[in-house]
Amino acid sequence: MDKAATLAWLRRLSGDLATATLRRLEETLPWYTEMPPARRSAVGLVAQAGIASFIEWYEDPSGTPSIAADIFDVAPRELLRSVSLQQTLQLVRVTVDIMEERIVDRGDHVREAMLLYSREVAFTAADVYARAAESRGLWDARLEALVVDSILTGETDEELPSRIAALGWHGHGEVCVLVGTTPPVFDVDQVRRTARKLGVDVLIGVQGSRLVLVIGRAQPPGTDASAEGTTQLAFVEIADQLEPCFGTGHLVLGPTVPALVDAGRSARAALAGFAVARAWRHAPRPVEADDLLPERALAGDPLAKQTLIERIFRPLEAHSTDLVTTLWSYLDNGRSLEATARELFVHPNTVRYRLKRVSDVIGWDATGPREALILQTALILGSIGPKDAVRRPVRRPRDARR
Repeated sequence: MDKAATLAWLRRLSGDLATATLRRLEETLPWYTEMPPARRSAVGLVAQAGIASFIEWYEDPSGTPSIAADIFDVAPRELLRSVSLQQTLQLVRVTVDIMEERIVDRGDHVREAMLLYSREVAFTAADVYARAAESRGLWDARLEALVVDSILTGETDEELPSRIAALGWHGHGEVCVLVGTTPPVFDVDQVRRTARKLGVDVLIGVQGSRLVLVIGRAQPPGTDASAEGTTQLAFVEIADQLEPCFGTGHLVLGPTVPALVDAGRSARAALAGFAVARAWRHAPRPVEADDLLPERALAGDPLAKQTLIERIFRPLEAHSTDLVTTLWSYLDNGRSLEATARELFVHPNTVRYRLKRVSDVIGWDATGPREALILQTALILGSIGPKDAVRRPVRRPRDARR
C-alpha cells in the first residue's frame, strides 16, 4: 500500500484510536481512573494530540522536533505537577500498544515509523519534565535565598511560614544558624546529604564569600530518636560534622532558638560573632557565638552586651553581693587566690568556695583565662549600666590610714 493510502486510512482511524486508547487507560492504569474529570480530560487531550501528531509526522518526518513538542502544549501547565514522568511514559506506552495492534497488517514500515516516533515522544516528554524541574529548582533556590535573607535581616512577616512550607522544610522545634565562608567549589547537594545523615534539615544561603546555614532538627518533638535508630546530636556536634562543607576561615554557630520563626536572633548573634572572630587568636572551628561575647560587646553589639549583663552580672548581683565583690577582686588581682584573700580579709579557701559558687550560678569558671575575660567584660558592662549596681570596693592606700 502506498503512503498516500496509508495516510488516508490513518486519518479515518484516528477517532477510533483515541477512543480505544482512553478505554485502555481506564482498564490498565489505576492512577488515571482516580484523577478528577478535568485532569482525565487533559490526559485524553494529550493522547489524542499524540495520535494526530504521529499522522502529521508520518506525512513529513522532518517535522519531528516541533510536532513531538506540540503534544504537550495542549495540556494545562498544572498537569505537569499532577502527572509524573513515569505516568507520562506509561501513557505513551499504552498509546503505542493500541496503534501497533491496529496497524499490524499495514506493513513493517508503518510499525517502524510508529516505534521511531514513540522514541521521539519519550525523549520530548523527558525534556519537558527536565525543564520543569530545572525551573522549579531555580524558583526554589530564589525562594530559599529570600527566606534566609529575611532571617538574617530579621524582616519576618506573615508570609514567612508559608514560604518556608513551600520549600518543603522538615525541621521541627529547635533551630540555630551557622555562618562561615563559601568554599571555592560549593556542593549544595553534599550539604543536604550530610544534613540528612545527621537527622537535620537545612536552609542554605550563599551571600558572596559568606555561607549561611539555618539548621533545624528533622525529628519531631516528643519522638524517641533511639527508636528510629538515630542519635540526636547537639548543634555543636552537627556544626562540627558540617564544617568540611565551608571554606577556610572562622565558623560561628549562633545560639539555639525554639523555632524557625525565631531564627533571626540566632542569625544576628552568629553574624556578629563571625565579624569579630578574628580577634580571638585561638578560636576553635566551629566556635559558638556566645563564646565571642567580649569581642562582640567591644564591637558595639547590643545583643552581646545585653546577654552579658542578663546572664552573668544580674544573676550574680541577685544571688549575693559577696560573689560580685569576690569576682571583681579575683580578676583585678590577676586571678591570684592569695592576693584576693588578703584584699577581702578572708581565707583563700573562702575565695575558692565563692568562685565555685560563681561557676554554679552562671556556668562560667573564672579560673580559666578565656572565661575570666568574659566575666570581667560582664562586670564592666553591668557596673556602668545601672546606677545602683554593686561595685567593687575601692582599696584604700596604706599610707592614707592615719
